[in-house]
Amino acid sequence: MDFSLFYFADDSEGGDRYRLLLDGARFADEHGFAAVWTPERHFHPFGGGYPNPAVTGAAVAAVTKNVAIRAGSVVAPLHPPVRIAEEWSVVDNLSGGRVGLSFASGWHAVDFAIRPENYADRRNILVQTIETVRELWRGGKTALVDGDGKSVEVKAYPPAVSPELPVWLTSSGTPETFKAAGKLGVGVLTHLLGQDLDDLKGKIAMYREALAEHHGDAAGPGKVALMLHTFMGADRDEVREIVREPFSAYLRSSIGLIVRASGDILPGVDPDSLSPEDVDFLVERSFDRYFDTGGLFGTVEDGAATLDKLHAAGVDEVACLIDFVGDTDAVLGGLTYLDKLKNTWRA
Repeated sequence: MDFSLFYFADDSEGGDRYRLLLDGARFADEHGFAAVWTPERHFHPFGGGYPNPAVTGAAVAAVTKNVAIRAGSVVAPLHPPVRIAEEWSVVDNLSGGRVGLSFASGWHAVDFAIRPENYADRRNILVQTIETVRELWRGGKTALVDGDGKSVEVKAYPPAVSPELPVWLTSSGTPETFKAAGKLGVGVLTHLLGQDLDDLKGKIAMYREALAEHHGDAAGPGKVALMLHTFMGADRDEVREIVREPFSAYLRSSIGLIVRASGDILPGVDPDSLSPEDVDFLVERSFDRYFDTGGLFGTVEDGAATLDKLHAAGVDEVACLIDFVGDTDAVLGGLTYLDKLKNTWRA
């Protein structure tokens, strides 16, 4: 498996927002990590420091030489495809051909305040956008209407360095998205909130079946990247207490997914109907489960056992989400243990 760094911070506290991004990217570049992923999120503290992954990707390109620079994810229905191709072609040139994009249809209605007309049909627009961006990336044209109302065909500039754009499809766990990624011939970027490892294994199998059905042997096995909250250290109990508050805050922000995965605790419950006491109860119950099964937490030995299970499930890359802990120095210190885990597991 490959190992990469993933960012999706709580931006409510401010401070030196991008030191961890840039210092972490330098560490990844110097220690043989595969990629650095930055998200797209609007109008919310969680992820709100990353409204445009092309901008943060350009910053990463400026301070690295080797590591791939990826969007995790571009919310496709919010943008004209030609703008996506233009922005990322710039990053591809700045980085010498190290760009890759994961595309998403979008989850949050408020995000679509930017382009509300696309919300209802966002899933179809997602597929159309991916196809158009890939064609533009190869040097093709797309039809647009200019300021005089005339139909014109345009190309994206500057030309990209890499001849093909590496593409993933972001999934919150729905089987249909895994199948769609296989049909499109792209990779999958997913996580373990709202699905367990057994569920994921079955969906990966669906993805690879669809990939083979639509693209044959030439497509290979595909690419499955799994985003995991990650914090490694010398002592498992110490790590548990460091991540307890920030990881619980992340779970609280994703309460809809947690409820979907916790029917045995609160069966048939609408997340919007939960009282603050119910939310606290559910998050407290969920923390221990996700600490053991939904993240890459603890010592190097703990991490190795988790990686064995991920590899057996068919995961190709662990995208380590590191910036949910607010102490930048502690997170950077933990990367030393993550690097040791990477090297030990591969050996």
